[in-house]
Amino acid sequence: MSFYTLKLRDDDVVEMIDQRKLPLEVDYVELKTYKDVYGAIKDMIVRGAPAIGVSAAFGLYLGAKSLLENNGANNYEAFKNKFFEICDFMFSARPTAVNLGWAVGRIKKLVENAGQKDEGKGSGASKPLMLDELVGFIRAESLKIYDEDIEINKDMGRYGAALLNDGFSVLTHCNAGALATAGYGTALGVIRAAVAENKKISVISDETRPFLQGARLTAWELMEDGIPVTLIADNSAGLLMRRGKINAVIVGADRIASNGDVANKIGTYQVAVLAKENNIPFYVAAPLSTIDLNIASGDEIPIEERDISEVVSVMGKRIAPENAAALNFAFDVTPNKYVTAIITEKGVLYPDYKKSISEVFNLKI
Repeated sequence: MSFYTLKLRDDDVVEMIDQRKLPLEVDYVELKTYKDVYGAIKDMIVRGAPAIGVSAAFGLYLGAKSLLENNGANNYEAFKNKFFEICDFMFSARPTAVNLGWAVGRIKKLVENAGQKDEGKGSGASKPLMLDELVGFIRAESLKIYDEDIEINKDMGRYGAALLNDGFSVLTHCNAGALATAGYGTALGVIRAAVAENKKISVISDETRPFLQGARLTAWELMEDGIPVTLIADNSAGLLMRRGKINAVIVGADRIASNGDVANKIGTYQVAVLAKENNIPFYVAAPLSTIDLNIASGDEIPIEERDISEVVSVMGKRIAPENAAALNFAFDVTPNKYVTAIITEKGVLYPDYKKSISEVFNLKI
C-alpha cells in the first residue's frame, strides 16, 4: 500500500493519517500525549473500530510514560490508580466501538497482573517490579495489539474470500478497509484477499452520509490499490440490487452482540433490509474482539450521537438553513436475521449466532 493508517514511531510519537482531509490531502499528524490521541479518536482523525482500539493502546502507553516523566507516581499503587484514570478517560472517547474498551481492558489487565506478580515474589527472591519496566511492558503490548490486528485481518480475508465468486460486484458501506484498522482491513480485507486469488471483483461504495467515509475513504483506498470501485449515493443501493447489479454486501462492524446483532455506521441497517428483500447475501467482517459477549442483543448497544454540524454542513460548507433542526446518529443496529454470515479470524459464523458465537469462544450456552 502507498499509505499507512497509524504507527508508533521509535521516538514514541504516534503518527496517523488524518482521515478528515482525505482524499484531497494526504496528511499525517503527530500525537505526543495521550490527550492528543484521545482528541484524534474523538474528532475522527482516526476512525474504524479496530484502528480506534490500536490508537487507544498507543495512547495509553503515552499516558503511562508521562506518569514517569512528570513524577506522577513513585510506587506501583499510585501509578496504577493514576493510570486507570487515564484508561477511563480514553474509554470515553467513543462509546459504540467495542474495540476501544477491549484494548483499554487488555492494557489494564496487564498492569493488574504485573502488580499481582510483584506482590507474589518472595523476599529477596528477585528484584521488585520497577515502574519503567512496567511502562515498557505496556509499550510492547500496544505494539502486539497493532501487529495482531494486521494478521487477524489477513486471516479474515482468507476465510471471507471463499464467499466471493469470480466476477462478483460487491457493495460496501462506510469504510472497513486498511484505514479503519492497523492495516489491510476487515470488509475490504476480504475483497483484497479475493483479488489476490486472481478473482475479478468490482466494488460499489455507498457514499455514507453524513461524514462521507465511502466517498472520501473507501473509493480512495481501493483506487490506490487498483481495485475497480464505483461510487453511488446512499439511496441508489436498492435500485442497483433490484437490477441485479450487486452480488453480495460486505460491511464491517463497531460492535456485535452475543446474539449476532450488528452495530455499524448509520445506514447499514437499510442496506441489510434491501439485501434481504433482493435475496443478496449480507456479510459482516469483524475480528472476535468486536463481539461483545456481555450484551445479549443490539438493544443494549449505546448509539453515539454526534454534532449536527456534520449533517447541516458538508466539508465545512453549510447546506441547510440556519437554525434548522437535525439529528446525527453515528451508528445503527442490524438485527441478526438480516446477517447471512459473520466473517472472523477463526472462520465464518452462521446462524444460529448465539450458538456459533458461543462455540467460537468455547462457551457453554
